[in-house]
Order: sequence, then C-alpha cells, then structure tokens
Amino acid sequence: MSIRGVRESDHEALWPILRDVVRAGDTYAIEPELSQSRLMGYWCETPRATYVAERDGQILGTYYIKTNQAGGGSHVCNCGYITAPAARGQGVARAMCVHSQRVARELGYEAMQFNFVVTSNEGAIALWTKLGFETVGRLPRAFRHPKQGLVDALVMFKWLEP
Repeated sequence: MSIRGVRESDHEALWPILRDVVRAGDTYAIEPELSQSRLMGYWCETPRATYVAERDGQILGTYYIKTNQAGGGSHVCNCGYITAPAARGQGVARAMCVHSQRVARELGYEAMQFNFVVTSNEGAIALWTKLGFETVGRLPRAFRHPKQGLVDALVMFKWLEP
C-alpha cells in the first residue's frame, strides 16, 4: 500500500467512497445530500492537504489534514479519514493515521485533535486510542445517529512527537 497526495484524476474513484460514508450518516457530521462537487470540494479542496491510500491503482482510503483553529490554535491540526468498505480491517486507517501524523509534523503542527468522534464508531475510537490519542472531552448526545438516536461524540487529542 502507498499513500500519496490526491490528484484531480482520483475524484471519480473517491466520489462513491465519500458519498456512501457521508450518506450513511453514522460517522460524519456532514450534510448527507451534498452534491458531488460540494463534497469533493469539502474533502479535497478546503483542507490544507488530502491524501489517498492505494494498492495496485485501487483507492483503499483517503484522509485530509487542516488547521483546527486560526491564530493561537493554529499549531493544532485536524484530520478526517475514510476507508473504502472493501478495504476495512486491512490496516488502512491505521496506516493513514500514522502517515498523517508524520505529515502534520512536516507541516509544522505540534498536535492533532479529532473534534467529533461519534461514540458508536467503536473501531475508530479503539484505533485512535491505540495510536496514543486521549479522550479530552465528551459531548453528550451531540450526534443524531440514524439507527441509535442521540449518541455522544468525543474530542480526542494527541501531542505530536518532534
């Protein structure tokens, strides 16, 4: 598996992966009916950088990295990760998170914060915890899960090693 910067030529392959996760409405607080152009803009153009994980030319996952806050908070970044359904359980999210921490340090960030990790996303929480992220806050009933109703969201944080 390799991880590289996203290219415009990746957009058609990325669209169904992003669309299906966002429309499921169970992990991301993103408007589920965003058009292709708006969702691709949100994921690929607005962040500071976006990457894809691929094997043999097939996209397995993607992540973005952006500054979490302006001014005095600009040393902290935020990332979002999505793994293609067929690639789940193969270490793709782990590889992307490790890669993103290296990229964050290269971009001058000192810490990484996940602002809104839905508590029903137990796999992500377990992985982020294994990778050294701490839960520093809990937002009670902050996410309306399509099947579970109102669930909590976590704020997770990690200082990046120099």
